[in-house]
Formats: sequence, C-alpha cells, structure tokens
Amino acid sequence: MTKPVVRRSVLAIDAYVPGKSAAPGAARVFKLSANETPLGPSPKAVDALRALAPKIAAYPDGSATRLRQAIGAAHGLDPERIVCGAGSDDILALLAHAFIEPGDEGIYTQYGFLEYRIVILAAGGVPVIAPETNYKASVDAILERVTERTKIVFLANPNNPTGTYLPKSEILRLADALPPHVVLVIDAAYAEYVRAEDYSAALELAATRDNVVTTRTFSKIYGLAGLRLGWGYGAAPIMDALNRLRGPFNVSAAAIEAGIEAVQDKAHVEAAIAHNARWLPFLTREIEAVGLEVLPSVANFIAIRFPDEAGRTAADADRFLTSRGLVLRAIGAYGMPQFLRLTVGSEEADRLVVAALGEFTASWRAAPRAAHG
Repeated sequence: MTKPVVRRSVLAIDAYVPGKSAAPGAARVFKLSANETPLGPSPKAVDALRALAPKIAAYPDGSATRLRQAIGAAHGLDPERIVCGAGSDDILALLAHAFIEPGDEGIYTQYGFLEYRIVILAAGGVPVIAPETNYKASVDAILERVTERTKIVFLANPNNPTGTYLPKSEILRLADALPPHVVLVIDAAYAEYVRAEDYSAALELAATRDNVVTTRTFSKIYGLAGLRLGWGYGAAPIMDALNRLRGPFNVSAAAIEAGIEAVQDKAHVEAAIAHNARWLPFLTREIEAVGLEVLPSVANFIAIRFPDEAGRTAADADRFLTSRGLVLRAIGAYGMPQFLRLTVGSEEADRLVVAALGEFTASWRAAPRAAHG
C-alpha cells in the first residue's frame, strides 16, 4: 500500500445531510425542516447557561452524574443504567460499535432514520432493510430478516420521517420473538409528543429485559438541539459497554447544566405538548383540505405527499414554499421523493404554510389528480 486505505464499509456510507435552513431572497424565514420546537428551550435552561459562562475553563463531570440523576428522577429510572451522549445519535453509534463485529448484520426499517444505516456501516456491519407496510414498520418483516448474523435491530417509534408508530403490543411481540443475543434499540426521540393510549416509549422493557435499550433526546421537545444531548437506558451490562466506549467527556458542561433544568421544567414541557396537540391536527386537516395527502402522525411533524406530475411535485412545492420563506424538509434520501416533511411550528408559521400550500394547489385542485405511482 502506498497510502492510507479507508475501510470499504466507511466508503459505503452516504454522509447524513441535514435539512436546509435558509431561503435566499425571502424577507422572513420560518425553518420547519428540522423538527425543532417552536417554543424554544426552557427559560431555566437558558439561565443555567448564562450562569455557567464564567466556569467553562473547567472540564465537565465525565459521568454527567447530576444529569443522570435528574433524568432518572423524571422517568423513575435507575441513574446507574443511564448513559448520556452528544445527542441520541452518539448513543446509537456506541451501541453499533459495542455489538457489531465486521460482517454482522443490523436491521432497520425501510423508512427508518438514516443514521441507523450509517452507524451499522461505520461499525463494519451489513445493513439489512425490513420493508414497511403503508409507511409503518412491520414486526413480521423485521423478524423474517433475522439471521444468525443479526446483532442489533434499530426501530424508531415514532418513526422519522413518517410520524407513524407501532403500539406497545407490537413492540412487546417483537421483543419476545427476537433471539436473546440480538439487541433491540427503541429510538423514542419523539415520545413526549405522543398522545396515543396504546403507545409506549419502552422504558419498562428496557428496565426488565437484558437485550432492550431505549434512546431519548433533548433536541426535540426540550429545545436543546444546539447543545447536542441525548441518553440511553438498558440493562447494566449494555450500559457498562457503552461507558467503556464513549469519550471521557462526551457531554459538555453546557449540555449537562441546561439538560438538568430542562428535564425538571415540567410546565415548559406541558406547554410544548399542548401546542403540538393543537397544531398537529390543524395542519393535517387543513393541508388535506387543499387536496394533499398527509401521513397520520403522532410526532411533531407530518409528511405531505405531492402528485408525481410536472408542476405539482414535491420539488416544485419545495421551491414555491422556499421562495416565501417557508423551509420544509425534502426526504428523497429516505426513498420518499414525493414527500416533504413539515415540522409543527408557531401559530404564524403554521397558518402561513397552510395558506401557501392552498395557493400552490389552487391552479390544479380542480383537475383530476395523478396516480401516486
């Protein structure tokens, strides 16, 4: 060899590309592409950051002890079985590296979060895709793809970018049917928004099973996406493995202090839940009323389907909306090129996007709609 050679599994990775945040030429920009909360962070978290400023020369607590205790108290969990990371993405990567040997398989669903494929490949594993049914994960499809080489299953519940979910009974069925050596990772990044009575964030499963882990994030309802903070919970041996792998100071002091205040500010979380409970159905109803299909969602976003016809496509709609300062997320990378994902925003943003989509569809709503293909 005459130069360093990158592993083939790494070169197979398509780097994650975030949604756009700019709308050149627009007087005002409403970023509705990243599933961020329109309410922002807890004021108490902001105050904690200000108080920390004179102390940033010091390293943070490498174990994030006070943060883990706050998370444990908020959810009734053992803090010793909580591992924090720089976003839940960090925890997902640690899990892949802990359990996947080169050539092992990791399963994720057809429209699952793109990061799953990335962390499987980064660990030297083989990504295996389980088809979904009507944009919803299928337990049977997952189980059909389990082999002797399967080491981990990643399942977003609710799923991003579709917003669909599996009920607790299906999650339990999956956990019961998986071989005991296969780690089941339930990524519950949007759990706080879900109002469905048959939903579970799998904390109880993670507390009682040796091979189930649930991951959570502070990037969504808590409004701390810019600080990068997430956590995972599972059996003690799994958490021990993650602690061996993670960086010695993988959570910043800023994330620790803001995270403690955010998870304790119940009123701010409830306000975010109430806002979403009002505007998620509003967006769904009003966008369907202008002739567009919306996937049923329990999270803080919806996926909107556009016709596969010139002038009416998702790309056409994206350009139209962006020109008006309304920035949505194109999700062609997920195999959904006919969709745009829309985050629930402020009341102003939500009303503006509905009006803009009404304007976009006005010229062709009366014409027969093309088949979806």
